[in-house]
Amino acid sequence: MRIRLTVLASAVMALLCAVAVLLVLGVLHGTAERYKIDEISANAVRLAYQAKRDRLPPVLLDPGVAGVQVIDNSGKIVSVSDTLVGRPRMAAFRPELTTPETSKVMCDSPAFPDRCMIIVAFRFHNDGGLWTIYAADDTVPWYVNGPLLAALLGGSLLLIMLTALGTYQTVRKALMPVEAITSKLARITATDLSQRVPVPKYHDEIRRLAETANQTLDRAEAAVERQRRFASDASHDLRSPLTAMRTEIEEALLHSEEADWPATGHALLASCDRLQALVTDLLQLAQLDSAAPPPCEPVDLGTLVARELDRRSRKVEVVRHLEPRVVVVGDRLALARLLNNLLDNAERHAVSRITVTVRREDGKGVLEVLDDGAGIPPDQRELVFQRFTRLDAARTKDAGGTGLGLSIARQIAQAHKGTLTIEDSDQGARFVARIPLAPGH
Repeated sequence: MRIRLTVLASAVMALLCAVAVLLVLGVLHGTAERYKIDEISANAVRLAYQAKRDRLPPVLLDPGVAGVQVIDNSGKIVSVSDTLVGRPRMAAFRPELTTPETSKVMCDSPAFPDRCMIIVAFRFHNDGGLWTIYAADDTVPWYVNGPLLAALLGGSLLLIMLTALGTYQTVRKALMPVEAITSKLARITATDLSQRVPVPKYHDEIRRLAETANQTLDRAEAAVERQRRFASDASHDLRSPLTAMRTEIEEALLHSEEADWPATGHALLASCDRLQALVTDLLQLAQLDSAAPPPCEPVDLGTLVARELDRRSRKVEVVRHLEPRVVVVGDRLALARLLNNLLDNAERHAVSRITVTVRREDGKGVLEVLDDGAGIPPDQRELVFQRFTRLDAARTKDAGGTGLGLSIARQIAQAHKGTLTIEDSDQGARFVARIPLAPGH
């Protein structure tokens, strides 16, 4: 990148220098050409003055220009510079009647067959007639003169070199923080996400890049740590039903003749059910962790809750308070899973009754599940939403739970831009999910 930017800046500067040199040469060439015409005209005027005073010799040894010819009123050459002796008349044009002088650039003059010349024709009265003096000198070259061209080219080359050097150093200095960030990122591996890229001191785009990279590393480290804890907890909870199944089988095989195989089969089925529930919850969590947006369709919470309660077998009394037309936008199946997870949890802790409420509140649909059990201490209310977390009371009530139901329920609520919390109640645990209402409801 440094080389490309340096080459680009040098090319742009070279183009600007070329344009500037051409403009300077154009201006100086026009000025030098006008100066030379004025100089040739001055020599012609001087010779005219000498001719009027009869002081003009037939051969001019030092006319001050490359060539001079004095033509009388009959068209005869009466005086000529020593460089043009014996040569034909250099030009035939004459000044207009309104002006005594005119000039032309001629590359086909008979007197100068191989040269381009500036020829000035000056007309004056002498001896009762009109005489003409032709004075010629070399044209100004396009580069004006050698030293000037060398100075301009040298200055341009120096400016291009300074531009290239300055651009290279500026870009190198600007990219040093990027190189430091790149070097640090190259040393960061999946097994060590604790390192962070250096943050430049200047508040610019590169600083924002470094800060964004560090924020991304923070999220990656947190995600990897969650995955590690999840894998550790999952392996532990998966091992428990497998160990129980293996123990049942080994014990039955040791005493195969005395074994109660139907009882062993029922025990194995119970372990299989727990294993299946755990795998199902793990798949659900994996889907939620992918952060895929849920399908969007209008869902009437009251109708959904009523349908789910009707199809469930009841272990305790369920009291309903369902407000109609509480419509949210989301995934019907996921919201049903949220409700059933809360109901499963409530059934494990309820003594005799569960109260399910659906209402609208502050632009949100509220789903509340309340049991009449022992409740959850305030300092443990967030703990129960962590994965594989089961309080002692939960283990006593139901040893077959997975410890993932409440975590899945909260993630479903969050996927619907809502919340799931445990709020105060007179008795038991009161789980409250709040999800934004559908537009227009």
